[in-house]
Amino acid sequence: MPASLRRKFNPADLPPAPDLSFEHALWQQGYRFLAGIDEAGRGALAGPVYAAALILPSTREDLLPTLAGLNDSKKLTHAQRTSWAAVLPSLALSCAIASASAEEIDQLGILPATRLAVERAVRTLSPAPDHLLLDYLQIPALSLPQTPLVKGDARSLSIAAASILAKTARDAHLFALDQTYPGYGFAAHKGYGTPQHLAALQTLGPSPVHRQSFAPLHPRLF
Repeated sequence: MPASLRRKFNPADLPPAPDLSFEHALWQQGYRFLAGIDEAGRGALAGPVYAAALILPSTREDLLPTLAGLNDSKKLTHAQRTSWAAVLPSLALSCAIASASAEEIDQLGILPATRLAVERAVRTLSPAPDHLLLDYLQIPALSLPQTPLVKGDARSLSIAAASILAKTARDAHLFALDQTYPGYGFAAHKGYGTPQHLAALQTLGPSPVHRQSFAPLHPRLF
């Protein structure tokens, strides 16, 4: 991580909304293609974990005004996320979305599977990134400079944009899974352990897209 960014995070320094402070600091150091990266679905009981990577152009002076209102996906409504997800690919130099399946999560563990999803997304970016901005995550398999930020999706617009792409892509996938595996309520809770989901598990047992390594699925409590 560049020395200028290697300061301890102070919650009092959290900006009102994510901005381009980290991006500008790295652009000024000569990096051209900064990939903001975030994931969605790490804590769910079912479905894949998704990752998105996005490179914003360093040459657009109107970039910050154009991105006004963009925020961490958790702070936006479904309609706002959907609207931004439609716009962001046209604003970015490159963006990519990838996933790791529930089966891969069970085989590897959730952190390695999350890193695998990130690696898959990053390797499909063109142009290739020369630095990664991540939401408190590092990817050892990628030999690139990396800046992991605590609460990165609330501080960096690149990471916030990636969080929107990952979240909307995963939500769409869970809507589809709701049609394939009716009764679990995937469209409503997106695979997370809500009372509705836990009740459905008690009644139906796990589906093929449930993460068998996650409690309460392992050990099974049915």
